[in-house]
Amino acid sequence: MDIRKSTALVSIVLGAMMMIGGAGTWLLVSNTLGSQNITVSEDGCLGGAAVDGPFTAYCQARIIDHHAMESTGGKTYAELDREDPLRATAMNASFLQASLFTSVLAFGVSAMAAAVGLLFVLMGLGIREVEGQVVDLTESAVARS
Repeated sequence: MDIRKSTALVSIVLGAMMMIGGAGTWLLVSNTLGSQNITVSEDGCLGGAAVDGPFTAYCQARIIDHHAMESTGGKTYAELDREDPLRATAMNASFLQASLFTSVLAFGVSAMAAAVGLLFVLMGLGIREVEGQVVDLTESAVARS
């Protein structure tokens, strides 16, 4: 097997694996978030929607921040006195936001993996197409001589 055929095959196989991995990760994160039965707060963007995707996770994280800042008078966890009873509220809000933003990041990485996988498949198909044309041209040149 020559280098072009090998490269095309490897590109297509790796691309397909990346697409499957990206889609699988997206579904895993979506199902895990959905199983938590989280709903975006009514006063947030996409209010009332189930948190099971990147946009709803982002909206819920943003509204958690808004509510935490309202509760703490605009202070973050680090800015509150160690004995302030609102410090636990700020800490919980921070943890929840971090978890939701991690989900948003996971959705983004899985989408990127699937897109790069598609690109690899298309490149592999393109290499196969060009390889076929090179063989045709070579055979034509040999036949003419």
